[in-house]
Formats: sequence, structure tokens, C-alpha cells
Amino acid sequence: MLKRVWICLFALLLPLSYTASCAAAAYDAHPKLVVILVIDQFREDYLERYRADFKGLGFNLFLDHGAYFPDCYFDYANLVTAAGHSTIGTGAYTDGHGIASNAWWDLSRNTKRPITSVEDPRYSLVGLSNGATLEGASPRNLLATTVGDEVRLATMGEAKLFGVSLKDRAAILTAGHSANGAFWLDPQSGAFITSTYYMPSLPDWATAFNQSDRAAQARTEAGVASNAPFFSKVGPTDAAIKYELDFAQALIQGEQLGAGNVTDVLTISISSTDILGHKVGPDSPDQRQLVDQLDGNLDDFFRWLDHNVPGGLHNVWIALSADHGVAPVPTVAQLLGIPAATIDLKALIAALNKSMNDRFSPGQQLAYLLPHQELPYVALNTPTFERAGVNEVEAERAIQESIPAAMASLLPASSNQPDSAVKPSTGRVPPEPKIFRSFTRLQMASLQPGLPPTDFGRLIAHSYSPNGGWYVMLVPDAYQMQSLAGGTTHYSPYSYDRHVPLAFYGDVFTPGVYRGRVQPVDLAATLAALLGVNQPSASVGHILTQAIHPQEETKPVRPVVRRKKHARKAKSPAITDEQQSTPLPTSVRRPHATTPSTTATPPAATPQTHPNPQP
Repeated sequence: MLKRVWICLFALLLPLSYTASCAAAAYDAHPKLVVILVIDQFREDYLERYRADFKGLGFNLFLDHGAYFPDCYFDYANLVTAAGHSTIGTGAYTDGHGIASNAWWDLSRNTKRPITSVEDPRYSLVGLSNGATLEGASPRNLLATTVGDEVRLATMGEAKLFGVSLKDRAAILTAGHSANGAFWLDPQSGAFITSTYYMPSLPDWATAFNQSDRAAQARTEAGVASNAPFFSKVGPTDAAIKYELDFAQALIQGEQLGAGNVTDVLTISISSTDILGHKVGPDSPDQRQLVDQLDGNLDDFFRWLDHNVPGGLHNVWIALSADHGVAPVPTVAQLLGIPAATIDLKALIAALNKSMNDRFSPGQQLAYLLPHQELPYVALNTPTFERAGVNEVEAERAIQESIPAAMASLLPASSNQPDSAVKPSTGRVPPEPKIFRSFTRLQMASLQPGLPPTDFGRLIAHSYSPNGGWYVMLVPDAYQMQSLAGGTTHYSPYSYDRHVPLAFYGDVFTPGVYRGRVQPVDLAATLAALLGVNQPSASVGHILTQAIHPQEETKPVRPVVRRKKHARKAKSPAITDEQQSTPLPTSVRRPHATTPSTTATPPAATPQTHPNPQP
């Protein structure tokens, strides 16, 4: 009788154990490597507008062979680099991960300038070519774990995690707290450096890369002088993209990523599109050319992965997104009748300071607002208010109430006349800079009433951070921004800043175009679920089940040797005449033949079949 009971229990448990084995997991080393690719300042509509330009396996790896979500929008209002990379890595917004800006005032740490999102005086930089010892960097301000952190935790540190970018904040914040290393550029020399937070000295492979002629070659390709600052001069060119991806290849080989018994994670942020985009804007032929060049660089990189990661692209998952979009150049938008304008932020701060002095310290010229401000947040000088006997509630409300009059003071006298006194113009009247709404820190933290119970209110709430002391968030009208020396920027709650691509490539994803609103926070949630690890600690993303093979159709995970044998038996994908010049790696498979799962977590996204599906 007892024997019969055990047989029944075994029979019940057997299908459960088989089902569990069907799902990929970091513990099984499938995939061998996860690459999270973030393109800095890259609006989704670039992929739509320039689709005909793309060749080979660059962006087409996602558009033709991956799960592509074109309707992806951030759900917060502070669209800047540090916040965007933190959001992608953690699957949370600023109210979860704490990173609101690239830099902010923290008077407890520095009373002379804003601190950056990653600077940390407890460490020093490693790898500077001149041997100098400068203040280091770390993820100390990041309040949540990343998906890479969770893979490291789940494997007890056996998995390797690295971050690479031209920018320190992009390399550090996407990777997370437990990264084995994060590498970024020394702005002058172009050498890749890191911080003693990660390691006391550069690994041999990184030292060899820096001591090679690779940086000099990049300068030559970019056509800049040998002593020119690398970041600002080479950074906005195709040469910088190739240089960064070459370093990523050196890292993969040097650290043997994808060669272990568990899944490794590499985050790469391409910075060049942002460096150039600020100068020329999203509609410039120069930006289009750089996007096309990036497509070719990704084609080379993905083919390199196919030949250098054990098992090729069968053993690699790649996730693609961007940290933010960008607004059109105001003068370009104005030509089309868009009410784009610029705001003289220095003059606005001066007007607000005058208003505060008139109200709290008549006859004096005290600094109630701190210098070196950058939208969307305006930082208050807390000690000045406190000496005047003003608490945070009163201080932030006073700034908020003074904004309309301060903005009016920046306009020419004719702008303040009633319509009845204005003479009709023979041409279009230049648009006036306007502040649409403002919100105090306490309102954003829901400690004071004031956020509208709408989608817009949710964007503002998601932009709250405990960092930065007392502050007020300013939201100008759409297509408006602080004054710049030409070019454009990003930081707003409007769709052009929030719209970015989201795409996945890997053998667990069902290829297709999936319509319907999704968010970049879904990237971390989806990868965590598929890898069998916890979602990051503050994650609010949804698992994009509509793009995942139904579990019963997913092949069981096999030992690496058997998986390689299975890959050799797989039929090579058909190649069109158009693709003969750039043959696809054999590990790029056909789109899955069955209908994608419809059990999507809201918001649902419907797959759209490609007009001419290709392998």
C-alpha cells in the first residue's frame, strides 16, 4: 500500500519537475549571456522613419527576428539620462529608485556645486592615463536593485555582471550595486576607467585595450586632433560607437562572459546619439546618418556575439530600449507653427529670488534659490529660508505662487497688454515661454494635496525623489525648454521625451510587432521572470507574456553539450537575394510558427505579422 502511495506521488511530481525544466533560468546557464542595450536619446520613431535604411542584423535583429514593441512610453516626467538608465535597470521609476536628475544639490555633501548622481568621495577613479587620483563613483544613490543584481543574488555571485558606456552614470546605474565592474570614458584621453568601488586596478585586458592604438585610431576616424578632448569631439561620431563596442568585445573575452555555468549579464549604453542629438536635434540629416551607422555597428557586434559566445546567438538574449527621447529644436518647430520657445532660466531664478527677498527679507539680496539650476527641478536654498523663519511648506508654496509674476517679468512690455490694445500682426507672433504647471516636493511626495487624479498626475508622482532637499518641479508648455546655445534637450512629461523603443531578441521570444502601450519598466520584469529570479526590489513593470513562447511549447533546457548538438541539427534559415551580401548567422531562427500567447498582462499588445516575414 505504501509503495503504491509513493508511486502515485512520484507520478504527480514528475510533470511538475518537467514543466519547471522548460523555463530558462539563470541557474541553467540558458541563455549564456543577457545583453541589455540602451541607446541614449533615441526616440522610437527613428526606427519607423529610417526603417528602409537598415541592413543586415543591426536593428533588423529586433524588427524582423525579435519581439518589437513600438508603443513604449516612460510613465514619469523627468526624462534625463541618469533617471532613464536607472529605470531600465531597476524596473522602477524615480519614486522607486531615487534618481531624479543627472546632478542635484545636496548641501550635506557639497555647498558649492550640485553633486552628480554617481560621484562618491569614499572611492577614487582607476585607470586615468596621467596617474591622477580623483574622486570615484558608485551606485550609492540608487535605492533599488537591478535585474543584474537579482541574477547575481540568485546565483550567489557566480553570475558575472558588467556595465559599459561613455558616461559614468549610464554604466553604473543600469548595471547596479553588485556589478563586478562598470567602465566609462576618461573625457580627455578616451581611456576606459572605473572606480575602486569595483576594483583596485584595471584588469589586464582593459589595460591592454587602453595602451593599444585604438583610441588614436578612433580620433583618426573621427577626423579630430590627437590632443582634442575625446568625449566631446570623438563622442558624437560613428568612431566612438565602434570604439565602445570594441571595448565591450574585449570585456566579453577578457572576463569570459557566457562561458560559465550560470547566465551572465552585460549592460551597454550607446552615448553618441545623445552627444550629437543635443547639438543637431532629432530631425537633422546628421542624426539620421549616425542612426544608420549605429545600425551597421550593431550588425557587426551581433555577428561577433554569434561567433564568440558558446552556442552563438542561440545562447544570447538581447533587450533594446532607450533612456529618453528628445524635443525638436525650438527654431525648427516654430517654422511649422508649433508654439516652441525657450525660457531664460537664469533670469527666472533671479526674478524668483527678488520675489522672495521682497516677501521675507525686504531690502536685502539673499539667495533663496541655489545657483546652477537645471529643469525640471528648481532647488531651494534651505538655510536661507530657515534663517528667515520659513519652513518647507511655506517656502515651496511661496516659490510656486511667485512663478506667474516672475515669468511675466521676463516678457516684453507689449506681451502684457490686453488683447484689445494689441495691433494685428502681418506675420506670426513669436510664441511666449510659459510654465504650464508647478509642483512642490511635498505635493509630489503626497504629503500635501495638489497632484491631479489623472494620468498626468501619476507622471508627476513617479518623478518624486527624496534626494535634492527642498525643491519645486516646473513643467513648461509642450515644446518649450530652458535657453540653450543652439540645439535641443529633454526632461519633460511630453510624449516626444517619453517615447522610446522596446524590443527583445532570443529563443524564448515570439517574433512579431506588438501594438499597445507598454513601458520600459517591463524590460526588467520580463527578463527577471524568464530567468527565474526575483524582480528588482522596487520593480513596477509587467511581464510581457504576449511575446513569450507558451511554456508547453518551449523546449526543455538541456546541458550545454546537448544544446550545441541540437543547434547543429537545426535547419539554416532561408536567405533572400537581398541578404546574400550579408548572410545571417545560422543561429538566427525563423519566427515562431504558432500564434503568440494572448494571456497578456495589461496593457495588452497585439502582434502584427510582418508583410513579408523573413528568417
